[in-house]
Amino acid sequence: MIPDLPDGLTARPLADDDAAAVSELLAAAEKTDDTGEFPDADDVAEWWQGWSIEPGRDGVAVHDDAGSFVAYATVMASPTFRETLPVYLEGRVHPDVRNRGVGRALLAWQRARGTGLHAERHPDVPGDLTVEVPGAMASLESLVRRSGFGAERWYRELQRPLTDLPDVRPAAGIDLLPFTWDRDDEVRRAHNAAFTEHHGSSERDPEAWHSLFTGQRGFRPDLSRLALEDGVVAGYVLAYVFEADTAARGSREVSLGQIGVLPRARGRGVASAAIAEVLRTAAEHDCQSAGLGVDTDNVTGALRLYEGLGFRAVRSRVSWTLALPPVGESGAQ
Repeated sequence: MIPDLPDGLTARPLADDDAAAVSELLAAAEKTDDTGEFPDADDVAEWWQGWSIEPGRDGVAVHDDAGSFVAYATVMASPTFRETLPVYLEGRVHPDVRNRGVGRALLAWQRARGTGLHAERHPDVPGDLTVEVPGAMASLESLVRRSGFGAERWYRELQRPLTDLPDVRPAAGIDLLPFTWDRDDEVRRAHNAAFTEHHGSSERDPEAWHSLFTGQRGFRPDLSRLALEDGVVAGYVLAYVFEADTAARGSREVSLGQIGVLPRARGRGVASAAIAEVLRTAAEHDCQSAGLGVDTDNVTGALRLYEGLGFRAVRSRVSWTLALPPVGESGAQ
């Protein structure tokens, strides 16, 4: 189903080679939307591939009468999950064509396609349609609220300069070492164990782990750190540098993507020491700042930990969801 759009606009299925147009659209919208992200065409393509999007089925592109690419929308289901299948709805409308009903039409299409994707993939379990709303996008927040979505989780994007770095030493019996590929699957298993109680987390199989984390071209094993106890991974910090962001900002930032400590090793300063080591190493490798995202209700108190290491909030976002019951239950699709 192609969305019913206002006059002067037409929609078609998204294509793999639309990644460059999506990148340009996101760049044009960034001054208004302030997401802090500047993905290039390769970043967009990698994102789609990592989430196994079939653009022709799971995305739409919108053009104006002059042929300009002015909006897009995608729908993607998490490759792994625990009890509820997350289905993520993403997209953007060019600021020049906002307030004309384009976003409303695209969200209606996303709801229909997301419901269908849930029915195709895992109809026997409940699902959640999820829209991540950056703090500066008040119109999107209003749209999802009117469409029946509810605010579920609150996140903060934190940042700190790589100056006046904390001097945090590892606890007795903990060794900090760079990430090495022979430990990749051990880190994956540690991640699954560390995030068992975290909201929305799921056990990542080797394929999902590689496509979403250590297989990304921005992944920096040389900046990442592993905390070993008796030769076994007890904690980890995986670091990334996105060079398209570097080009747009004029400075290089290390992104701390995944941070975890096994339950048995918590409360001993493992995460603080590993993060401090990543910050020091990144500063030595021409990074000027560090950033990370955190769930404000994180069960391990991560927000306090990061603030104690000098990180401060620069942006916020809210996860809005709409529940889908299993197919066949009362009220289901």
